[in-house]
Amino acid sequence: MNADCAELLATLDLHRVDDDAFTGAHPSRNPVRTFGGQMMAQAFVAASRTVPEGLPPSALSMHFIAGGDPDQDLEFRVVRLRDERRFANRRVDVVQNGVLLGSALVSHLAGGRGLEHNVAAPEVEPPEKLPKIGELLRGYEEKVPHFVSALRPIEWRYTNDPAWVMRDKGERLAHNRVWMKTEGELPDDPVVHAAALVYSSDTTVLDSIITTHGLSWGFDRIFAVTMNHSVWFHRPVRFDEWVLYSTSSPVAAESRGLGTGHFFDRSGRVLATVVQEGIVKHFPGAGS
Repeated sequence: MNADCAELLATLDLHRVDDDAFTGAHPSRNPVRTFGGQMMAQAFVAASRTVPEGLPPSALSMHFIAGGDPDQDLEFRVVRLRDERRFANRRVDVVQNGVLLGSALVSHLAGGRGLEHNVAAPEVEPPEKLPKIGELLRGYEEKVPHFVSALRPIEWRYTNDPAWVMRDKGERLAHNRVWMKTEGELPDDPVVHAAALVYSSDTTVLDSIITTHGLSWGFDRIFAVTMNHSVWFHRPVRFDEWVLYSTSSPVAAESRGLGTGHFFDRSGRVLATVVQEGIVKHFPGAGS
């Protein structure tokens, strides 16, 4: 396991204050505000630590209200909404210095066997044949320095050119497909694997909004902030094995854009579905 992945695991290892309250730290390298994927993953862990062991997650939906300060810990206050033999529902409020940063609803459900069907996975090159993210950033250090210096607990293998390469070539694409897995083996704790998926679900889901228009972070002046984010868990996941994150944007209007996607395992089964809404503003003629 590399050091960045170890840091991710440390951030997911929340400190339990009492039965329904936890605190969580930030890693050593952060954006200006708390990374939304981190906040969601920690909120998911807080909720999951209050339900019976073995009760699988079914859905998470989080609304972001204010930005967090990466120099200070986060508080996670769990509200137990429902507990039955096969069901559990939780609300998790994320607080910092008395300010509500976000609120998550998390449901757990042991559904048992039932009908099954599956959207087809896209046909892409396997991850072993694709370049690592570091190779795709080479030569773009000045354009996307925040990507170059970011924490990298997750290994990415793009099946298409990433936004900055696409923009440099003058191309556009209405979808983005990225193989992902943690940079090291995770413990055999299904909560940690699902939390790693939640963390990663916030990384490329809005990219298709801008690549649809031939734009890129770094090249163009773009303001983007997440408003809400939802994940539906369909099957158990091992996130230290390759999964494909396939995303697209069905609509952008009124300075808001929607990103949607699925996580597939290597056999083509859908593991999770993601929907994220963000404020996305482009300022033409003001590229950096």
